Amino acid sequence: MSPPDHAYRHRLVDGVLDDAMQAFGAVMVTGPRAVGKTTSAARVAVQVDRLDVPDVAAVYRADPDAALRRAGRPLLIDEWQHVPEVLGAVKRAVDTDRTPGQFILTGSVSAETDISTWAGTGRVVRIDMWPLTEREVETGDVSGPGLIERLTSTWLDDVTPGDGGIDDAVARALRGGFPELAYRQRTARQRSLWLSSYLDDLVTHDVASTGTARDPERLRRYVAALAEHLAGQPADATLWRDADINARTTAGYDRVLVALGLLDLVTPWNTSRIKRLTKGPKRYLTDTAIAAAAARIGERDLFSDPDLLGRWIDAFVTMQIRGELAAMPTRPRLHHLRVEGGRHEIDLVVDLGGRRLFGIEIKAGGAPGLDDARHLLWLRDELGERFAGGIVLHTGAGVAELGDRIAAVPISAAWS
Repeated sequence: MSPPDHAYRHRLVDGVLDDAMQAFGAVMVTGPRAVGKTTSAARVAVQVDRLDVPDVAAVYRADPDAALRRAGRPLLIDEWQHVPEVLGAVKRAVDTDRTPGQFILTGSVSAETDISTWAGTGRVVRIDMWPLTEREVETGDVSGPGLIERLTSTWLDDVTPGDGGIDDAVARALRGGFPELAYRQRTARQRSLWLSSYLDDLVTHDVASTGTARDPERLRRYVAALAEHLAGQPADATLWRDADINARTTAGYDRVLVALGLLDLVTPWNTSRIKRLTKGPKRYLTDTAIAAAAARIGERDLFSDPDLLGRWIDAFVTMQIRGELAAMPTRPRLHHLRVEGGRHEIDLVVDLGGRRLFGIEIKAGGAPGLDDARHLLWLRDELGERFAGGIVLHTGAGVAELGDRIAAVPISAAWS
C-alpha cells in the first residue's frame, strides 16, 4: 500500500546528502525544478529560507553575511539563484567556520551557469538529484544496492525474473519521474496539463533565472527537436533545421538546458585501444514524460514506430541508471560507445573507475539472444579483464546467461 501523500518518501540521494552533511560545511543539491530537492533537503534542516519569496530575498540582498549569521543551523537556502551573491557569503562563512553540516543550497540552476557567481570550489560539494527512478516509486526501498552495484558484486545471484512487459514499460515512461505525477493518482488530462505548464514555465521563467535572454518560441521548438531525437545522436545541422535556429543558438540552448537539469549529454567513451570511435554525445531529455509532452507523442505513436519505441525505452532505462549511479559511493560515469559506420554500438557504458567498464544494451523486446549481445561480446574481447560485465536489458521477464560475464536481464530488475 502506498504511503499517504503527506508522508516523506525516501530518495536514493538521501544517503549521499546525509553523508555529505557529516563531512562538509556546505552542500549544494542541483536538479530539475519540481524533482524534490527542497523536500529532501528540508528533512535535515533546522531553518528554511526561500529566496524566491521577495521579502526573504530582500534581506539576503541587503547583507547576505548578516542573514547567514542570524540563521539557525543547518540552514536550507532554497532557490539560491534569486540572490546569487549568497554563494560568496556561504564561502566566507565556511572559510571562517569549518563545522560540517551548516548549509544546504537548493536550486534549479547549476551554479556554473554564470561563472562570475561561483565561489564554492573546495567549499561547497555538489549532489545531483534526478527524476524519480522506478525503484523509488515502486518499492520506496532505497537502503540496498541498485542493479548495477548488485551485478558488479554478485553478478546474477541477486537478480530475479521480472514482470510487466513492454506495455508496462511504456506506461511508466510516459508517466515520468516527477513526484507530482509519480506519487499521485492523476488522470491523463491532469498529467497533460501539468506537463504542458511545466514546459511553458521552462521556456519563459526558468530560462530567465539563468541570467540569459532566450526567445521562448525558438527554445520551445528546440526542446521539441531534442524530444523527437531522444536518446539519439542527430547531426547538429538536423537540430538546427528542425528548430529553425543556427549553430550558436543551439550551443547556447544546450548550456541552458544542461544547467536547468533538463538535458543530459551522455558523452562517448574513448580509449586508444579501439580505433574510429565516434565523438558526439547522445542527447537525452532527463525525463521521458517531459520529452513526450514536448514532442506531443503518446502511446499510439510509440507502438506504431519501432525506432521511436526503442529510443523511448532507451531513455526510460537511462533514467533508472542515471539515478542509481548518482547514489553510488564511487560515482561511476555514464557514457555510450559507437564505432564509426555503426559496426559496433553499445547503448550505455558505465565507467566504474579503476579502469573497469560495464556495458548495457537496451532492447524493446522480451526474448533477447546472442545476436543482441554481439556488441557486448566484442567489447569483452577487446577489453579483457577490464570488462566488468555486460547485460542486455529487455522488456520481458527472463534472466539468462548469454556468455562469459554477459546476461539478459529484464528492465524491471531495476526495481523488482
